[in-house]
Amino acid sequence: MQPDLAITGQSIAGRGRSAALFALGWAGLFAATLREWSAMAHQWWNIDTYSHILLILPILAWLVWIRRDEVARVEARGWWPGFLCCLLGLAICFVGRSADINLIAQLGVIVAFQGATCGILGLRVGLILAFPLAYMFFLVPFGDEIIPPLQYVTAEMATALTRFSGVETVADGIHIDTPAGLFIVAEECSGVKFLVAMVALGVLVAYSCFASWKRRMLFLLACVIVPIVANGIRAWATIFIAQYVGAEAAGSFDHIVYGWFFFGIVIALVLGVAWRWFEREPEEAGWNAQQVSALPMLQRLEGNGASPALVLGATLTAALVFAVMPRLG
Repeated sequence: MQPDLAITGQSIAGRGRSAALFALGWAGLFAATLREWSAMAHQWWNIDTYSHILLILPILAWLVWIRRDEVARVEARGWWPGFLCCLLGLAICFVGRSADINLIAQLGVIVAFQGATCGILGLRVGLILAFPLAYMFFLVPFGDEIIPPLQYVTAEMATALTRFSGVETVADGIHIDTPAGLFIVAEECSGVKFLVAMVALGVLVAYSCFASWKRRMLFLLACVIVPIVANGIRAWATIFIAQYVGAEAAGSFDHIVYGWFFFGIVIALVLGVAWRWFEREPEEAGWNAQQVSALPMLQRLEGNGASPALVLGATLTAALVFAVMPRLG
């Protein structure tokens, strides 16, 4: 009986060759989509709402690192459906470029990189690295779309708490008028930065530390509700303190506390409460090579496989065509 290639592994030379092919594929795609990566990097570095994404990059590297032994046990096989996924991603990116919608273009880039990974290294590697590949979507800056409703929710909570605390209040939408002055729940005060970062952290913890889907869903629900409620309390506290120290002093205090301490305290609170229900270590999360090999329908989905070098050639060709298409237009 032939040993299953999923658990026999590769020689050191074979691993090096697979890594080189993979790196070339990603390098070619990166060069072709440099416009999108530059736009994303600009948002990560210059817009506070997305500054947490700078931490996603090392998190992704760590997620792959803890799966390295399982990846090493799998022989790289080219997988044409992965290449088709790469083509789909490039097509989505092209549509986003044409429509001048950065979110669509950037999502397409991530899909292209995910597809290229599975195309060059194979379906089994893609399954072992399923979560890191999916987590790449958090590299895309998003959240602007939910700012208006978050402003409204924050204003409603702050108004209710202000009235409950005995402060005379007249509210109109996101405008809250009090004896200390008029307060406006601006976009920066909507809590979107807090919420998006908390969701990204929640997905990571839910995958890494929980095995039960019920506990995962409850934890993710907490990662959505807690930051929204906490932001409403923060807005109320600012208004309440302003009644005694003035609006300007309260606003300065709010920015310092919210930026440096508040977010950290809420994260610590959520993780501290959930800690006792953690079910596993991060290294135990995800499929290993043996489990992937035992998945039903796997061999049928894999087909006969393809040469990783051939899939790499197709990927680089697609990247080149994508790069020159706008110039042809």
